[in-house]
Amino acid sequence: MISAKIEKALNQQVQLEAESSQIYLAMASWTEVEGYNGISNFLYKHSDEERIHMLKLIKFLNERGGHGIIPALPQPAFKYKGIRPLFEQVLNHEIHVSTEINKLVDICLKEKDYTTHNFLQWYVSEQIEEEALARRVIDKLKLIGDDKGGLYLLDRDILTLETAVSAGRDK
Repeated sequence: MISAKIEKALNQQVQLEAESSQIYLAMASWTEVEGYNGISNFLYKHSDEERIHMLKLIKFLNERGGHGIIPALPQPAFKYKGIRPLFEQVLNHEIHVSTEINKLVDICLKEKDYTTHNFLQWYVSEQIEEEALARRVIDKLKLIGDDKGGLYLLDRDILTLETAVSAGRDK
């Protein structure tokens, strides 16, 4: 049985994961409209992944005797100043998510809920990968600068960056 304190904290994480999905969905739509089909596909995929993260939390809560609550969500921004500022926002958001997951892990340790602590380790690992991926994209964008040809190539090849980060983590 899950404690009320951990149930509340996990439901807050459900909301954060749902908001993440919506933010990336809004970014995907904007990049698609702006003609960045590769970046758009990348962000649509990440929106789907965040929804899966939310579902994992809801199912875990329900299986442990709690109740996963489906949150109301604020509308995310739908216009961005450019690709680099967009990815800087992605990185800042992922750092925020990592901070919140670390707080959840801390609560679990204080409550001596080692089952939930163990469950959350997947999220800890996932956040390391998410932050690394956002940093890698920003590094590429810094190299590109104002070069439209470089941005075109990044748009075309962005999914290979994701594969490279995943492969590096698996080593």
